[in-house]
Amino acid sequence: MRRTVEQADKPTNPPRAKADDRDSLIRERGLEILNAEISAIQAVTEHVSTAFVDAVNAIEACAGHVVVTGVGKAGDVGKKICSTLSSTGTPALVLHPVEALHGDLGMVRQNDIVLALSKSGESQELVHLLPVLSRAGCKIILITAKTDSRSAKLSHIVLNIGETPEPCPLGMAPSASTTAMLAMGDAIALTVMTLKNIEPEQYARNHPGGELGRSLMRVHEIMRTGADCPTVHADQPLRAYDQAIQNAPRRAGAAAIVDDSGRLVGIFTHGDLSRLLGEPEHPANRIIQDVMTKTPRFVRQDEKVIDALHIMQPARIDELPVVDDDQKVVGMVDVQDLLAEGFSCFDNG
Repeated sequence: MRRTVEQADKPTNPPRAKADDRDSLIRERGLEILNAEISAIQAVTEHVSTAFVDAVNAIEACAGHVVVTGVGKAGDVGKKICSTLSSTGTPALVLHPVEALHGDLGMVRQNDIVLALSKSGESQELVHLLPVLSRAGCKIILITAKTDSRSAKLSHIVLNIGETPEPCPLGMAPSASTTAMLAMGDAIALTVMTLKNIEPEQYARNHPGGELGRSLMRVHEIMRTGADCPTVHADQPLRAYDQAIQNAPRRAGAAAIVDDSGRLVGIFTHGDLSRLLGEPEHPANRIIQDVMTKTPRFVRQDEKVIDALHIMQPARIDELPVVDDDQKVVGMVDVQDLLAEGFSCFDNG
């Protein structure tokens, strides 16, 4: 039977792949890309040479900033490296090559180190910028895959990331190469951090927000002081407690009990007052040292807030007196302030 013209010209669609074949193809392609990026990092390890040592030494000794620059995806990687340097104790800033040539060079100083990124080393913007930076007195470190490029010839130290074929279907989209650049940048930043002996407290100063900042916060940074820390002398009547609480600008649930020298001798809380109100005798005229808690828990002002929390949690207390080295009351930690700072008061830290 002869086909009609319409039948002859009608395209025949290939049968659709089964769902499981498609899923298998997706997984295989994903693994190919990941393995290509793993290979790129492995290639970088073969180039951690004298140039790497020179780059680390130069950045550690830098009296100014590390100026990170690059175009396109390399520039995006540079922003992350810049952030890592800054957060680990090495001041750094990002300089866009185009904007630099139109005024932003004013942020660069003679004692700065330039960290440039370019896979090909042939980016026109970088080729134009590097001689200007060199004339300004900056030492230039280049991360590249082409050590014979024009940018490499304009640099003082060249860090080779090796051959990094891109797993992009077109072989063009930066992926494996940017992974290699990022790994090299991290290796530099963290090695410099090691040489600078950055302590957790120093690191936390650059990360005041979030869990890390909270974990290293000191009691004196959060405690209530002055009128917000009610104190009552041990020989005063209980009505003095109520007056001190009422005079506190912020709502308070306890008062530190002190002797004539201001040393902590006890604590009295709203809970204690509620229990006294259930007794036959009216408590207003009772002397506070007879009804206070005489062995109060406390924390020192230079201890970590997390340590104060670990005292408060098991005892289920909402206020914790803060004392100095002479046991004198200097403040009060209130559970409301802990919650406001993001501390969890309902688990074990």
